[in-house]
Amino acid sequence: MKRGWMALVLACCLPLYGCASSSGEQDNPALPLPQNTPATQAQAGTSPGKAAADLVPERLSRDASGVPVLSVYDVKTEQLEELSVEDYLPAVLAGEMAGDWPLEALKAQAILARTFVLQFVSQKESMYEGADISTDIREAQAYDANGINDRIREAVRETRGLVLNAGGELPYAWFHAHSGGLTARAKEGLDYEKDEPGYTQCVKGMENDEAPPEAAQWEAAFSMDEVITAAAQAGATIESVESISLGQRGESGRAKTLLISGKEVSAPAFRIAIGSTKMRSCLLESLRVEDGQVLMSGKGYGHGVGMSQWGAYAMAKQGYTAEDIVMHYFAGVTIDQAWQ
Repeated sequence: MKRGWMALVLACCLPLYGCASSSGEQDNPALPLPQNTPATQAQAGTSPGKAAADLVPERLSRDASGVPVLSVYDVKTEQLEELSVEDYLPAVLAGEMAGDWPLEALKAQAILARTFVLQFVSQKESMYEGADISTDIREAQAYDANGINDRIREAVRETRGLVLNAGGELPYAWFHAHSGGLTARAKEGLDYEKDEPGYTQCVKGMENDEAPPEAAQWEAAFSMDEVITAAAQAGATIESVESISLGQRGESGRAKTLLISGKEVSAPAFRIAIGSTKMRSCLLESLRVEDGQVLMSGKGYGHGVGMSQWGAYAMAKQGYTAEDIVMHYFAGVTIDQAWQ
């Protein structure tokens, strides 16, 4: 399996500390798929508020063609490198999606990746001195310069300068590997502490049977010590695990909280603490104590907010454009030209 869609679990959860989830899907009518109309096609400068060009962080310099330049810290070489946003993106796409995926899925990922890095630079500081962003998935997106191919370069080239504009703001361009059937809003999937952003929504994930079994369904076993330690990291002191069950659920059916020995624990924080590559989602189907272990199983991979990568894959296979894909997962945004 491609490392990128596994690494993105960390890349996309970290900005807001994790993901929540629950057992089973609710009977939730999904919003309709976007129609190919001017209202959902990429438009330049049509969002109320600031135009996309005005959303580029002022502290970034520009190259000769007007593209913002990033100071990128490469954790492999331990060196800073000056790269334009357009030169930085191909390695991100190679880290986040397989290079042989449908072009429109790659283009949708490119739009989100471009928005992600600009939003990061505008609101956060890299953990590496002198860098605008790094290749460390603890703060940024996956990065694989060796995986770049012509299809990836084409996806970046055909979306040059395109970013999401949420009413004059750069949104969090969240994405995940597999929704398990329904995507989640930020408060449910990411334990988001601020008001729910207007651009998140609960819709069909759109994944098809080509998604690998380990992304669509999962099961895991944890020792009592692992559970107690993770609960402590999530803010709940528990001496022993007598029982474990689902607490509050969100709109998509994901658990927002777990009850461990009667104590309420944030499901998003618990998932990150115990290991997001083992507890792959909070869309839980079973959860129990058995034979001195905590056993659980669930659907999907990742926090479930924003674009499902395997959903983008399936939609592209069905003939949807990158704009269609993005507009399915994000509400109230336009895709605008930040530079030519």
